Amino acid sequence: MSEVRSVVTKKILITGASGLIGSRLTELLIAGGHSVRHLGRSKKSGQVSTFLWDPIAGIIDIQALEQIDTIIHLAGASVAEKRWTASRKKEILNSRIKSTELLYQALKNNRHNTKTFVSASAIGYYGFGQDDKIFVEQDKPGNDFLAQVTRQWETEVDKISTLGLRVAKIRIGIVLSEKGGALKEMARPIKFGVGSPLGTGKQFLSWIHIDDLCEMFVKAIEDENMNGAYNATTAWCTNEEMTKAIAKILQKPLWLPSVPSFFLKIVLGEMADIVLKGSKVSAEKIKQAGYRYKFAILNDALNNLLT
Repeated sequence: MSEVRSVVTKKILITGASGLIGSRLTELLIAGGHSVRHLGRSKKSGQVSTFLWDPIAGIIDIQALEQIDTIIHLAGASVAEKRWTASRKKEILNSRIKSTELLYQALKNNRHNTKTFVSASAIGYYGFGQDDKIFVEQDKPGNDFLAQVTRQWETEVDKISTLGLRVAKIRIGIVLSEKGGALKEMARPIKFGVGSPLGTGKQFLSWIHIDDLCEMFVKAIEDENMNGAYNATTAWCTNEEMTKAIAKILQKPLWLPSVPSFFLKIVLGEMADIVLKGSKVSAEKIKQAGYRYKFAILNDALNNLLT
């Protein structure tokens, strides 16, 4: 469990709230007594009001900022949804850069009460590591496509700190959720009896249960000592270890041999790097900040999500 929290409730604006992380985070924030509203492509009312924005067109409803003291920035096109064509790469980058820039301009040019800005980022910032390399927040960014996207995204986020806001960046690892993302994709073939490790199966996955991830965002909102980048991971395992653990919990056999790397590269193109490569990423900084995990052991996390 995470530490005892402040009783001070916040008025929070979330971008990218319709996604896997945003949906769960909204639930936890409301359950914690916070007031939440969203920025999205269509206006909605109800327990959570949605205000209109279009980052690519540079449009935002400034009323969304009224009385808001905290912004949670999750918006960004999925990196795993489509093949990485030149146009898709541009979309992945622009969705992050332009949305952050739009928020910066809105905060800079309008009166507001916002004190805290918490942005999503990704452990892709570091690129892909060697077996003996454990990445920490002070490490330099990598050189591959996702590393450069994340570096540019964080550069835009850092500009917001020049406006006098506290800024925290949550570098998200491999998110485990029963509702989508990596775990759902890995479990699907296993459920049909055709699951197997990918490539060598030795690539590392620095994983985190979605509830621990969302609780880290909550901590970043409430803990005024949190500034800068934090790795949102729990531990790491190999792709083979993860695959075997899922199969054991689902009581399904694995189909051997593993899926060849060359086949994945043919099917996925450059995007195959997401599943064929990995890295070990340290969670020591967020632990030192006082975060206590709900799911610190892989089998516990998988059992919670799959059974």
